[in-house]
Amino acid sequence: MVHSVSHNEKSALATTFSGARKIDGRHLRSERTKLAIIEAYLELLRRSPVMPTAAQIAEQAGCSTRSIFERFSDLDALSLATADHAIIQSQAEVVARHVDGDRPARIQSHVETRAFACEKWLPLWRIITAQDQLAELKTRVVLVRVANIARIKLMYARELSSLPDPTRNLLLIALATLTSFESWDQMRHCRGLSVEVAQDVWRSAIDRMLPGGVCASVPPLPSPE
Repeated sequence: MVHSVSHNEKSALATTFSGARKIDGRHLRSERTKLAIIEAYLELLRRSPVMPTAAQIAEQAGCSTRSIFERFSDLDALSLATADHAIIQSQAEVVARHVDGDRPARIQSHVETRAFACEKWLPLWRIITAQDQLAELKTRVVLVRVANIARIKLMYARELSSLPDPTRNLLLIALATLTSFESWDQMRHCRGLSVEVAQDVWRSAIDRMLPGGVCASVPPLPSPE
């Protein structure tokens, strides 16, 4: 037996679907505003290393301060959400390349992708490491550091496999420190090196630290002017 849909049932269904569309629309608008707030926060950090105020973020995002606190309980929560946003975006941007290449190709690829990430996300890194009283942000910092070591293991597996465990672990610590955000900050903003020269420093240092001797295909450091 086929059940026919009454006029009242059709009206109820139409109202339900209309309400769902309105909810979806509101949710999408809210998510767009949330993303705009995160991007405004990042842009302000790139302009100045000082933590921006809610009013400054709202002005940059083109929304009210109320809109910020409707989506984030406080600015610490905004920092946490921005850190998660950065981690997800960075994972998509810095895909490992030339993993099976020769030594110069692997060093070149690793340095380029790491330098790109450090140059882009350093302003946020300064803020989240300064807010070390927040357990959730500490966790994100640890995740980023672990990901850096994992990438080093992947890119230089050939050289690292030749070392005993204690020596390999110490070399990993040294390479992770060399290619840290803090190292990039020192070269770029304390020493005033260009992106290109800073990458040259990393390439040369990594080549000298890895077992197997210095590779002639890795260009030497430029002479100071």
